[in-house]
Amino acid sequence: MTDRLIYLPLGGAGEIGMNAYVYGYGAPGKERLIVVDLGVTFPDMDGTPGVDLILPDITWLKERKAQIEGIFITHAHEDHVGAIGHYWEQLGAPVYARPFTANIARRKLGEHGHPDSVVKVVDVYPHVISCGPLKVSYLPISHSIPESAGLLIDTPEGRVLHSGDFKIDETPVVGDPWNEALWEEVSKDGVKALICDSTNVFSLEAGRSESSIGDAIAEMMKEAGGMVVATTFASNIARLKTLAIAAKKADRSVVLLGRAMRRMVEAATEVGILKGFPPVVSPEDALNMPREHVMLLVTGSQGERRAASAQLAQGSYLGLKLKEGDTFLFSSKTIPGNERGVIRIMNQLSELGVDVIDDAGGKYHVSGHANRPDLERLHQIVKPQILIPMHGEHRHLREHVKLGKASGLTGVVAVNGMMIDLSGNHPTVAEYIETGRTYLDGTVQVGALDGVVRDRIRMALNGHMIVTLIIDENDEPLGDPWVEISGLPETGRNNAALVDVVEEDLSQFINRANAKTLRDEVKLEKELKTIARRSAQGEIGKKPEVTVIVSRLG
Repeated sequence: MTDRLIYLPLGGAGEIGMNAYVYGYGAPGKERLIVVDLGVTFPDMDGTPGVDLILPDITWLKERKAQIEGIFITHAHEDHVGAIGHYWEQLGAPVYARPFTANIARRKLGEHGHPDSVVKVVDVYPHVISCGPLKVSYLPISHSIPESAGLLIDTPEGRVLHSGDFKIDETPVVGDPWNEALWEEVSKDGVKALICDSTNVFSLEAGRSESSIGDAIAEMMKEAGGMVVATTFASNIARLKTLAIAAKKADRSVVLLGRAMRRMVEAATEVGILKGFPPVVSPEDALNMPREHVMLLVTGSQGERRAASAQLAQGSYLGLKLKEGDTFLFSSKTIPGNERGVIRIMNQLSELGVDVIDDAGGKYHVSGHANRPDLERLHQIVKPQILIPMHGEHRHLREHVKLGKASGLTGVVAVNGMMIDLSGNHPTVAEYIETGRTYLDGTVQVGALDGVVRDRIRMALNGHMIVTLIIDENDEPLGDPWVEISGLPETGRNNAALVDVVEEDLSQFINRANAKTLRDEVKLEKELKTIARRSAQGEIGKKPEVTVIVSRLG
């Protein structure tokens, strides 16, 4: 049986978020595997009400636990490292990461009771980690979080480069600058496949450096009258530093608000990558300072309901209140799907008289991902035999393949669950793996097809009704059925109580039902449910979800 080289995305290909990629080499079904990233994505009230986190479905990986040589985390964003604590025990392999990412990964593992020793801190290229037939090196690259990395994966079938999330930034404020010579060096002897970030493939202008926005932010803060509040991704350490230094130039003291913000600054300071960050003051001290000398740096750039931004917009946070004449800066891009939450907060702030500045003009934010010209530049440096886009919705992946084709590159649109055989000269689809999503619902992991979230959505849309009936030891009804409702109007179109109308219809059925029906548990429940839904639809125009409880005495 001929050995093969495989690439399998389990998350992050056909979506932005929840990244999880697998590479392997060996006989089909017996490959030695490495996992690249284990991330999460976030729920919304429309499609996943009540869910805490969304994780990739790793059933295929769990079944091959003994074949996994290692888990490689490219950087510390939640969509790349957020699932490590939830899944490590089910996979059991050593976790590799650069120091800052390792710090974050260890915190996440610790929350689930896993030991620090699981995480191995790695040096960058030319240091090599041997994983059976695969040899892996970390390639420093610039992104919107420190110590991001691409991966060089040497295999018996040739060299593979996994770009990770990246941008071309030679002056990134914090983190590694773009190192073109490094990427030229690792590409000079030929690259079998480049698996590449696709997030900004539709952005036609070349990307801008993080260092290009500091002066504009400082000028804005100088001109602002009252207190200034700024929000961005807590993980964007470079932006936090840019904002803090701008505040210092504007003679403002910095206050960090939000657990994630403090945790990231602490982690970056612990590993020595955050230097020159201005001293911060406590929220209590800020209360006694002139408003025009304060800048709050807060969590909640994506409209998260419990973050500091949302709480300030609703009135106050740790005693701090916003007033008319204050300024609120969104130094971030709104992720598609989060627009409603962000706009809600913006309007709440406006009602308080706060001036809201977003990044519609690009003046106060630069992306952490490579734009189209930067992707072309990487293509030209690497000159891969095969281009496989990742980290993007389907339209991003498809457009990225077209972009590569224009330069003569062979491209493959590989979505989650599509295993690509990279052996030989032409990539082929080896097989399709059943994959999807796993919901963290409270403390329990729930499969997307388990029906829990579907039922919750149906209850949210239709309301809920409980029908209770007691049957005595002679299989006779003990009184009439009674009804309780939740999430439904109490009065229907006839101005009668909904509960009374439904109970009357159910009573008529019970009084007509023969002994056989009353003894048949399944049929009785089905009839009661059907009548309750039909009766409710006649009164309120909705068919609620119905739970039937039949209690039998004796």
